[in-house]
Amino acid sequence: MTITPLTIVIVADHGSITGGQAKVAIESALGLQAAGLRVIFFAAAAPVDARLAQAGVEVVCLDQTDLLGNSSRAAAMLQGTWNGAAREALAALLARLPRNGTIVHVHGWARALSPSIAPAIAASGLPALYTVHEYFLFCPNGGFYNYQSNETCPLVPLSPACLATHCDQRNYIRKLWRAARLAMAQRIAHLPDIFSDYICLSQFQQDIVAPFLPKNARVHRVSNPVETPALGQKENPATGDFIFVGRLSPEKGPLLFAEAATRVGVTPVFVGDGPLADELRARYPNARLLGWRTPEQTRQAMRAARALVFPSLWYEGQPLSVLEAKSLGAPIIVADGCAAREEIGDHVSGLWFKSGDALALARALVVARNDALIARLSHAAYDEYWSDPRTPARHVENLVAIYSDMLERRRQAA
Repeated sequence: MTITPLTIVIVADHGSITGGQAKVAIESALGLQAAGLRVIFFAAAAPVDARLAQAGVEVVCLDQTDLLGNSSRAAAMLQGTWNGAAREALAALLARLPRNGTIVHVHGWARALSPSIAPAIAASGLPALYTVHEYFLFCPNGGFYNYQSNETCPLVPLSPACLATHCDQRNYIRKLWRAARLAMAQRIAHLPDIFSDYICLSQFQQDIVAPFLPKNARVHRVSNPVETPALGQKENPATGDFIFVGRLSPEKGPLLFAEAATRVGVTPVFVGDGPLADELRARYPNARLLGWRTPEQTRQAMRAARALVFPSLWYEGQPLSVLEAKSLGAPIIVADGCAAREEIGDHVSGLWFKSGDALALARALVVARNDALIARLSHAAYDEYWSDPRTPARHVENLVAIYSDMLERRRQAA
């Protein structure tokens, strides 16, 4: 791959891995740097992943906390509405970079940076790209999801019906603040409009956000990078537990899995932690909660699992755990209302069930007790993934192609 010398400014809320969004931002920065590009990582919230500096990535971190980590609710709301320090620092950084070979690539803004990054990027005149990891650019609570009713939300964001609906995880006041922040981002800072290009992680996600994208935006499909070893087919695929991997929060559906498993006498195993951990322990004493594990331990758990259960109640973007499980030969039992279904053929590499339906999930768990079926699904999942692996190198290749296209279009329009 021939790479034109480029400067890439990766903009993210966090300087360390706090979830899938930060993980992709950091690992893409490392991959781009290794491929010979000049990479600058701009973040609001400390700490900073030590691998960035070790790899030669230039880091600009404001050493702030994110909104959840701020001890003052008032200060957090002020920072989340308009982070003046982020605007000034980003503007100063972009002002000193080459005009003809720099791309600004934003991975997130809602958890620490705020809409204030928009005028800094716009004033620079540099081409900008946004990866849609979640939906804060289009929906007040970032998920097109009603946390009070635990179901996806069909309302038009910022419509009167939306504003009148309490859908926030905490309280209605925070919903109104988030709505005001989104209105500021869209109508005052014009944050969506500064991006000429958008990356969507799946066709499912692209269909969700298409009505909300700027009219002339160019949309690209780039999978998240997955770094797992090719271990070969599982020797004993019909053994192991049904496991859940991820944050134990309402929209991820852990209670749904526990309820379905209990109905059919299956022990639900959870790798992860979160706000529902205590409720899971209290309501489902048969559940095994293992807490967070290292990446290697998590891969070992998925490799040993009979199947990964992915009961997410919200849309998702492209869950990394599903791709990782496939690469390790674990079939996936997936809710049919989330983006993860795009990666799984029903009765091919896993099983679909009706989203939000504990009885439907229970039936899928019963079907997955069939050893011959599980062996077939396991082999198909592994073969399917490794016929088209989502490697970090391929991810970098796709990004460089998009960056080059953006710069070429900019030159042609000049």
